[in-house]
Amino acid sequence: MIFVGGLPFSSNSSSSSSAPSSQSQPMNLLMALMEHPILVSASHSFKSIQERRVSASMDSDLTMSSNNPKYVYLFQREYATVDPALVHYVGTDEATTCVGLVIRNRENGMTSVAHMDSPKFVDIGIIQMLSLVVDHNSHADLDVHLVGGFEDVSPNHAKGICGPEGNERMDGYSFPLCTKIVETLQKRQENFHVQTLCVLGHNTKTDSQGNAYPIFSGFLVESSTGSLIPASFDRNSQCPDEIVRRLRVSASYEDPSWHGKLLDTYDTKTDRFIIAPCSWTICLVQIALSLQNLSDSEILSTCSTSPSAEGPDFVDNERRLEKNFSHEATTCL
Repeated sequence: MIFVGGLPFSSNSSSSSSAPSSQSQPMNLLMALMEHPILVSASHSFKSIQERRVSASMDSDLTMSSNNPKYVYLFQREYATVDPALVHYVGTDEATTCVGLVIRNRENGMTSVAHMDSPKFVDIGIIQMLSLVVDHNSHADLDVHLVGGFEDVSPNHAKGICGPEGNERMDGYSFPLCTKIVETLQKRQENFHVQTLCVLGHNTKTDSQGNAYPIFSGFLVESSTGSLIPASFDRNSQCPDEIVRRLRVSASYEDPSWHGKLLDTYDTKTDRFIIAPCSWTICLVQIALSLQNLSDSEILSTCSTSPSAEGPDFVDNERRLEKNFSHEATTCL
């Protein structure tokens, strides 16, 4: 169940007569949360924080009691749960239509972060996140933050290996994802105290031509305090095994063993990165080979859910990914 300001939250908005209850109620819930004064204020406060650029060596401003603070970085569709006694920070970026979800246990500080890219992974994904955050025999109070997603428009492109599963939608990608997340949190028995909801309209800016962009595409969570910092990461800090993990994101969409699941990245109990495997298909190899012949604009329109909002490294990252995917896959098949 969702709480805001320490009180249980429910939407008093009536369901639209033109939409089935199963669709209108989650939409009303999300819209009511977006308009709640406490969460509006929290979004303004979050946007007033200067975005931090994280380098491989970690900026000295991020240093806590140690000269070498440890952090866990997450790519698209990955999640990790960290113990504050072992990991100082956990974060993600490169989220345009994706949403970063944070769930933190107030009592013990156990913090789980996921980079959600599709409603299809929300139900099982939240179960995965909670598995090491709460004792299911207790009713722990859990702080929740959502950052990412913006008021996007649905691009006119076919699903490729780079994009999340799902058909083209008139309401874009961010809105259905945010709706599914809050719906799932509200239905569960745990106490979810929403602290930050910097998504959709609260995370949108426009340029002089009226094109929409996310204000923030990433963040860091300080595990010991639960504080949230807008952040972006340079390539060297997106570690370990950047290319392997990017490949895994693409291949996992057609691997039945990962159906509906977030990707395991970090083993909490052993304090190690363990990149759980997945398999690829001949179809994926063929798609990767065909993408190598596309122009930059074609790469954007084929591989992104928000071509006009991607960062400057997007096309280069995709080309490196395609090159490595084609080489490794054709070698192994």
